[in-house]
This record gives sequence, C-alpha cells and structure tokens, in this order.
Amino acid sequence: MTKIFCDIADIKLIKKFNKKKIVKGFTTNPSLMRNAGAKNYSKYCKSILKLTNKPVSCEVFADDMKNMIYQGKKISKWSKNVFVKVPVTNSKGLFMGKVIKTLNNDKIKLNITAVYSSKQTEKILKSINKTTKVIISIFAGRMADVGKDPVPQFKESLKISKKFKNVEILWASTREPYNYIQAKNLGCHIITAPPAIIEKIEKFGKSFYNLTTDTVKGFLSDSKKSKFKI
Repeated sequence: MTKIFCDIADIKLIKKFNKKKIVKGFTTNPSLMRNAGAKNYSKYCKSILKLTNKPVSCEVFADDMKNMIYQGKKISKWSKNVFVKVPVTNSKGLFMGKVIKTLNNDKIKLNITAVYSSKQTEKILKSINKTTKVIISIFAGRMADVGKDPVPQFKESLKISKKFKNVEILWASTREPYNYIQAKNLGCHIITAPPAIIEKIEKFGKSFYNLTTDTVKGFLSDSKKSKFKI
C-alpha cells in the first residue's frame, strides 16, 4: 500500500490534515517554511513536530558537508518522529555521501531529497546501512516538467533497493491526483502531495457519467450567472 504524506508547512493545514486517516506523515522544506511565514526555523519546526506523532521530514539548509552534518544531528534530537531531510547533492552538484553515511551510522532517520535518477539512488544505497530508516525522494513532477519520463527511474530505483528493508522510495513533486495511481502501480512506498491534491484523491471513484453531468452543470451554471445570450 502506498502511503500518502502531506507536503506542507502551514500550521493550520497541518492541524487539519493530521486528523485525516489517509495522511500518514508530513514533508517540509525551507521553501515551504518560508511560504508559511516561518521566522525562526528551529522553533517553527519544533512547533510542527508537537502537533503530530506521524513522521515529519525537516530539511537541513547548509551547503557544505560539515554544517549539514551539524544541522542534521541537531534536527534529529527535536523529536522521535523527525526524519532529517538531506539533499543528494549540494548546490555545486557534489554528492553528499559523507553526510548521508555519517548521519545514517549515527542511527538518524533520513529523507534523501532532490533525487532524479536511479544512479543517484544507487550511490545513496552504497552509503547507508540496512537497519536505519531511509526515505529516497525522487522528484517525478519536476522531471516531467522538463520532458523527462520519471517512471523508468522509479522502476530501477525500486528494483535495486529491494534488498534494503529499511529503505522507502517516495514519489515527490506531485503534480496531479492521478500521480497517486501511478505511484501505487509502480509499488512506491510513499507519495507526498500538497493538501489540494490530497483532497482530490479522497474523492476518487466518481463515475464517467457523474463526471460528465457535473461538468455540464458547471458550464450551465456559469452561463446563467453571466446571463449569456446568443
């Protein structure tokens, strides 16, 4: 079964979606934190972690290995349900294998983010043990945005990570509700999606007949509101 995580940092929305059984965890990043109005990163993350017992990914934002390790160790102490989110490379494109290995060996749960290829997945797997939990977040939507098919990368990543019972492959940068079906069919362990998409997933199952009539009703309603005439 593919678990659904909510990709959000807004406190009010986290309170709301934490009550939903369909939501099994939360993912955040510095951009979402900024959009949510966070001023003090540590304080804001801790306030999120107090709201839920579900897994929450909080990301480091240093750009060098030494400070990524330092931030990762600090974040790991904030709560038992926190996953330390680490980018697979820094902004210069350098693989953060040392960071991943160091934190993993310290039994810190990780979410390796900004992954785009099975080759990156392979490098991650070579840097971790087979006991401490690791999520590998592959950015499907951003791949598709630039004309690349994400499916082969997921298939290969899932194949090579099978021997790692502690590793979960996550479908990230979700663009539409149908991505959940795609992730499920591939066998992804997790998909993370924004609130609006999760709410649409909850409504899955509507018939083609109902889709047609609802669409026509919408057109009719708008034409009446505008008092259109021909």
